[in-house]
Amino acid sequence: MNSMKRLSHLLLLLFVAFLLPAYGQQGSTSMSIEQRVTAVLHNPDYVAVVSHRGDWRNWPENSIPAIESAIKMGVDMVEIDVKMTRDGVLVLCHDWTIDRTTTGSGAVSDYTYEQLMAYDLKRGHGIAIPGLKIPTLRQALEVCKGRVLVNVDHGFDYYDQVLALTEELGVTGQVVIKSGRPRAEVDSIMNRHTVRMIYMPVLSISESTDMTLFKGYLEQAPVAFELCFNTLNDRVKMAASQVTAAGSKVWVNTLWGSLCGNHDDDRAYTASDPDEVYGPILELGTNIIQTDRPEFLINYLEKKGRR
Repeated sequence: MNSMKRLSHLLLLLFVAFLLPAYGQQGSTSMSIEQRVTAVLHNPDYVAVVSHRGDWRNWPENSIPAIESAIKMGVDMVEIDVKMTRDGVLVLCHDWTIDRTTTGSGAVSDYTYEQLMAYDLKRGHGIAIPGLKIPTLRQALEVCKGRVLVNVDHGFDYYDQVLALTEELGVTGQVVIKSGRPRAEVDSIMNRHTVRMIYMPVLSISESTDMTLFKGYLEQAPVAFELCFNTLNDRVKMAASQVTAAGSKVWVNTLWGSLCGNHDDDRAYTASDPDEVYGPILELGTNIIQTDRPEFLINYLEKKGRR
């Protein structure tokens, strides 16, 4: 590594170590990881906040500073996306390519991890941060260990490798993994191991949805179901009531309207009263919300007495 690259890495590390901890101090970070897991998974009155791709409004998505910032806001879980490099390294990236999020281009799987380090991460409006690189899943989990739950999105595609890493780092009990696959297929993969990450099925509900997959999970209900819906109608309300009756929690994504019947974060943020938007989501019995505005949602839920 040349001297300029060493200097940029040093400056970035100093920034994260000394300045970032001051960001978002108003969020609640006092819970231990054991208390947070209990609150998220077992407290029926508590509404957990999941930060989508970390704090991507202030930092490049899926970056270490984005994760740190979300943790300091007081979120219960950070959602990160994983892909695998050509040489088998799990890295954080939502897209199959690095075009949108870095200064490079091409598929993640076409690069070795060392080759990816030639490119810098970009913020949401396309400006690169010199020296800030795509992190590995290992690096992200090390940051989150003992501090916050982690949803490794797209991780079921690499289940064995992700589980091996969580076991090595001692974080399996705070890692959530999801998929929309049938129960039998999921069990056949997970039953190869004596330990399991926290698993949640994903169900997209429309008028034409075949509910067979949903019913297969209700028989031995997991800790939660992620419900996605374009319209908040009676079909969605029925599914949510069946989830809660089975002893599971309801997870809803308020990221954009098509996932939550237009009860999304931006609509809530611009509303005269956010309760008009978020209220119907809570009325479903929702206990876990993945959001693009974590600080705003935390403040709302605290005022509602749900945190």
